[in-house]
Amino acid sequence: MRRLHFLALAFSALLALFVGGWAYFAAQSFYDSFPGVLGSWVSVDGPFNEHLIRDVGAMYLALGAASIGGLIWRHPIAHRVLGLAWTVFGTLHFAYHAFHLAHMPLASAIGEMVALGISLLLGVVLLIPERSSSAHSSAQGSARSAR
Repeated sequence: MRRLHFLALAFSALLALFVGGWAYFAAQSFYDSFPGVLGSWVSVDGPFNEHLIRDVGAMYLALGAASIGGLIWRHPIAHRVLGLAWTVFGTLHFAYHAFHLAHMPLASAIGEMVALGISLLLGVVLLIPERSSSAHSSAQGSARSAR
């Protein structure tokens, strides 16, 4: 497994467990104060809906569990599937928030876009195929014979 894939999976799992655990197990607290020190990004976007917040928490926990599975099984296909899931989610999540920043203070809007951009980037990293050792060896062999 490439170190980059390992780091993307580990960070995405930590992110998902943090966000998902907080949203699922403490929905009102998540609504009132997520992400914590950077302000409150959820409560400024509409009324509290426990069902919706717990569903979002469950979805994040599922993505986190899948990322942990990718760390355990360490197979390139798992990385690509996880990359696809995280990238689709990250793109849609980023796009929604990018078009709904008017109600937020500037610092919160910037923080939210940076955080969501990082989350999206983790998925994109997982989509990058691993360089196979045989392809790498063939390329080195071709380079040597060309000299």
